[in-house]
Amino acid sequence: MTHQEILRKVEWKDLKNLTIREMLIENNLTIPWALSSWILAYFEYYWLALPCSAFFFLTGLRQVHNGFHNSLGTNKFLTWLSLYLNSILMIVSIHAVKFNHLRHHKYCLSEEDQEGKSAHMTWYGAILYGPIHMFKIHQITWKLGNKKYRKNMILELVSITLFISIVVYFNIHWLIYHIIVMIIGEFLMAFFAVWTVHHDTHEAPEIARTQRSGWKNKLTFSMFYHLEHHLFPAVPTIKLPELARRIDDSIPEIEKKQTF
Repeated sequence: MTHQEILRKVEWKDLKNLTIREMLIENNLTIPWALSSWILAYFEYYWLALPCSAFFFLTGLRQVHNGFHNSLGTNKFLTWLSLYLNSILMIVSIHAVKFNHLRHHKYCLSEEDQEGKSAHMTWYGAILYGPIHMFKIHQITWKLGNKKYRKNMILELVSITLFISIVVYFNIHWLIYHIIVMIIGEFLMAFFAVWTVHHDTHEAPEIARTQRSGWKNKLTFSMFYHLEHHLFPAVPTIKLPELARRIDDSIPEIEKKQTF
């Protein structure tokens, strides 16, 4: 079954719309995790702060991912602001990530897909490739991105540099902790955000891996409904569980490789 046949067989367009409650959730999901991690780190409870930091990173990834596909339910400026602020907090140019992510959807797992490179590697190769992955994401954006992408990337990288400089100069220990954890998170992106959902799917790249376990999806904030996302990228993350149910009802025969 082709991608176009799947699009015609599954009702999905109504899932693009968010209620006010859903919009508020998608745009504020990071806040409790950021505050929790910072407060715990301020009092030097670093081991307790670590899982909160991990959930901040995960929910931040969910937020910007929706922003990439204009699925936050907000206008262009607020979506841009979300990407910009998360760039500073996550220590990466999110617009550079966006540029490569949209190319990933267009050229999934082909030679032109920089984001998907680690899907061809072993799991440990993807982990070791992490720092190179982040460098290449920015390099490709500078090389192939238009003037707007370059401008946003420079603004974000300058803002990140200023943020780190201020934090280090004033020795703000709880933000130094945050910066270190975010950098580690970015270096693991090639494994967690690419390899886990795309390895061994090269014969049908649009049929990515997915997750059907309820507690695992709750624990990962629905970020591993990746088959669903690749087939219907305009659907916000909060609607992916419902989309998964519709796919299962309409196309029960579709292959569903588990993420983990």
